[in-house]
Amino acid sequence: MIERHVTFQVIPGMGHDFEQFFIQSYRPALASMPGYIKADLLQESETKDTYQMVIRFENEMVAAAWRSSVQHENLKPRFKEFMTGSQLQVYQVVG
Repeated sequence: MIERHVTFQVIPGMGHDFEQFFIQSYRPALASMPGYIKADLLQESETKDTYQMVIRFENEMVAAAWRSSVQHENLKPRFKEFMTGSQLQVYQVVG
């Protein structure tokens, strides 16, 4: 099992819209992907414009399939409207 942690710097004032996009569009699209386990969106306590998305997949092949899927490609332009930058870290779930 793997987890992808993506940290987003959201444009100031767009946090609520970003959260709604995740809840209403992004997570439902993820949930339709075979091998998807779960996704959460976390907001940093001190820096309200910093979010971390934590996505769990059965394996790296499933994650790669999501990244190249039509659903993901269709959502990417909208996602980019909210952010000034992002950073990815991938973890193997060991326990």
